[in-house]
Amino acid sequence: MTHDNRVLDRVLATAPDRTLLAQRVALGLIMFPHGAQKLLGWFGGYGFSGTMGFFTGTMHLPAPLAVLIIVAESVGAAALVLGAGTRLAALGITAVMIGAIVTTHLPVGFFMNWAGAQRGEGFEYHLLALALALPLLVRGGGALALDGWLTQRLRRPVTDRGSGRPAVSVPSTAGG
Repeated sequence: MTHDNRVLDRVLATAPDRTLLAQRVALGLIMFPHGAQKLLGWFGGYGFSGTMGFFTGTMHLPAPLAVLIIVAESVGAAALVLGAGTRLAALGITAVMIGAIVTTHLPVGFFMNWAGAQRGEGFEYHLLALALALPLLVRGGGALALDGWLTQRLRRPVTDRGSGRPAVSVPSTAGG
């Protein structure tokens, strides 16, 4: 296995843990509507252009960061449901949640604005999302994750076509 494969193997590796499966699917399903609002305009959202305008105009975020937020919440959420690139998707969600707390929700306080009495939403939702994302970031996607399937594929020895025997790599002695 090459160095690149070892790194990829470590990024994709996961145990067949059903708890991680539940966390991964729950976080993906919870985050996807938020991402779909931002990317596609579904569920009453403003779509990509409107969200980019809000992030770069009103919030003064750099455009590349705004795009990463939209991708993390939409594509990342879908990837979580499938267990594809779980650690990367969980990292994206973690970064978005920490950023949302720091830039917007921390001054409002802990509680959500259930009664409409606050000037915004608190950060309790974001902490719950972090509680789901952090174990996925550390331990991987769990049972039924595509990451686990990919890891198994990477661990299989390369075989010589037709013979089914492991291919032998012979170092070249030719100068050149």
